[in-house]
Amino acid sequence: MSMMSLRLPDELAETLASLAKATGRSKSFLAIDALREYLDREAWQIAEIQQAVAEADAGDFASAQEVDAVMRKWSNDAR
Repeated sequence: MSMMSLRLPDELAETLASLAKATGRSKSFLAIDALREYLDREAWQIAEIQQAVAEADAGDFASAQEVDAVMRKWSNDAR
């Protein structure tokens, strides 16, 4: 396992310490869990953007009829 040190703003460090105490988890456990969730979410978002760009580059767009159908669906659901 790699080691890393970082500086936390006092407010964030206090929140982390309070949460660790309340949950019975270590600050390291909570920080790793939060970082893992963040990295997973960011990686997913980047992959989705790259896929959308590839589809756009290939000319794979929704037709006007498909867009209208979605707009009608959401307009009807909002009422």
